[in-house]
Amino acid sequence: MSTVKRIYVEKKNGYDIEGVHLLHEFTSLLGITKLKKVRVLNRYDLDEIDIDDYTQSKTLIFSEPPLDYIYEENFPISRDELFFSYEYLPGQYDQRADSAAQCIQLLSEKEKCLVTSAKVLVLEGEITNDELEIIKKYVINPVEAREALNKKPNTLLLSLELPKQVKTLTGFIKMNDKDRLSFMVLHGLAMNIEDVKFIQDYFTNIEKRDPTITEIKVIDTYWSDHCRHTTFLTKIDSVKIEPSKYLEKCQQSYEKYLLDRKIIYKGKNEKHICLMDLALAAMKYMKVKGLLPDLEETDEINACSIVIDADINGKN
Repeated sequence: MSTVKRIYVEKKNGYDIEGVHLLHEFTSLLGITKLKKVRVLNRYDLDEIDIDDYTQSKTLIFSEPPLDYIYEENFPISRDELFFSYEYLPGQYDQRADSAAQCIQLLSEKEKCLVTSAKVLVLEGEITNDELEIIKKYVINPVEAREALNKKPNTLLLSLELPKQVKTLTGFIKMNDKDRLSFMVLHGLAMNIEDVKFIQDYFTNIEKRDPTITEIKVIDTYWSDHCRHTTFLTKIDSVKIEPSKYLEKCQQSYEKYLLDRKIIYKGKNEKHICLMDLALAAMKYMKVKGLLPDLEETDEINACSIVIDADINGKN
């Protein structure tokens, strides 16, 4: 017998902003013109929760009675409506479910109960199977989510299998250039042949063993650094702007960039031309000219902030 309790929460008419927004996107962007309405429900499954805590949490945590409808186990649906649900992949952090579990714990002053969540979209209109699949692909990002089963589980306790022995890449440190190329293609690595050789040298001289596939995948993930080292910092030796209606504007812009570099670096610590330098050139030029007195400078290299005094209705 299932110990899991399931509830659905849906915004009332006038407050269903998300549904209205999705209807506009599906009709205007996806071209599904016969869609009439989109309802959005948040589904929660709860396990290991006392009945009193469950009863209180329905209106104190999961819903606001003036704004929301709340349904237990099932929700109303008409004949001209169809629906699907989607949820985070196992292992992905579900902030909605975690926040709910923390709130219930504060309410009950007991151990945290188990909570999972899913999003349910109810579509009203003459929707074909192909159009339904288009909508699913639009809203479900396969990197982090999947279509959810509608059947309620018997328990939210996870049964985890012990992982198998991690594969050791036998012969890795002895690979030649041909082997390295095949290895990169086989495993879809972001690094290049020189990178693989560098790692070979490390495992040969420092670790004195072959690496595991996990070690290679982790290194490759962090090595790529969102393409920073291979794309944005790659030295640009020559630039050719192809003929187009934007040729003159692009040429003028690039020539101005080259002139600004002389002012920015003044012949000292001049960095090579790359996409990163090109992206930061305007900011560096304005800084040299004293046009950014409110620029906040920190050790952080991935973002910058502007510090200003905000005048809100005459108050600072």
